[in-house]
Amino acid sequence: MFFVFGPSGQMYRGGPDNLAQITPVRRVQRPKALHSGAMSADAPSSPAAPPAALPGPRPHLRKEAVSAYVQTEQGPAQQRQPLTRVKDVMTVGALSVPPDARLSDAWQTLAQQGVAQAPVVNDQGQAVGLLLRADMAPLNLLPEPRTIRQAIELARRPVSEVMVSPVPTVAADTELRRVAKVLLDTGLPGLPVTDERGLLTGFISRTDILRAVAADPPLDLWS
Repeated sequence: MFFVFGPSGQMYRGGPDNLAQITPVRRVQRPKALHSGAMSADAPSSPAAPPAALPGPRPHLRKEAVSAYVQTEQGPAQQRQPLTRVKDVMTVGALSVPPDARLSDAWQTLAQQGVAQAPVVNDQGQAVGLLLRADMAPLNLLPEPRTIRQAIELARRPVSEVMVSPVPTVAADTELRRVAKVLLDTGLPGLPVTDERGLLTGFISRTDILRAVAADPPLDLWS
């Protein structure tokens, strides 16, 4: 089950196929790398440093490796089932920011937590948007003297002026393959996980799904 929430509340409830009919939900562009005008493609590159010598084997690491190999041979204590639902891979207790926070404060919070996005949640705990770090640093604001004042003014704006809103959200029991399709269609890096009232319970990102693909048990998208 998918929902769409904005500052005024729920705007949609249903499957993923009709999300595109909610006109305000825009497709997010993939962020591009920043290029400084001072850098030149013809500038000579510095010579590569010689590779460092590899350390020799250490006895305690060898013992840990043997122990891990023995555990692998024994197998898990109980059979693990394939991951099929959002709740199997989502991040519980995900970081969120209020809509009235200053962008400079929100940027610092996201940077400290090492994440590139965060759900925007109102005082009632309901998702009203999604803040993307890529939207907080426009490509046309390079650190030049003539743009310092403008950059300061932009940094003082509230999160509500930059967040993606309305934003699609997903229920925890939704199939992962449906979430993957929505992420591809919208270009969003992830979706807030909420109930039908919009109360935030977690976040599912592209990284969560990729981590599940690379882990054991296998990710089951086709059952």
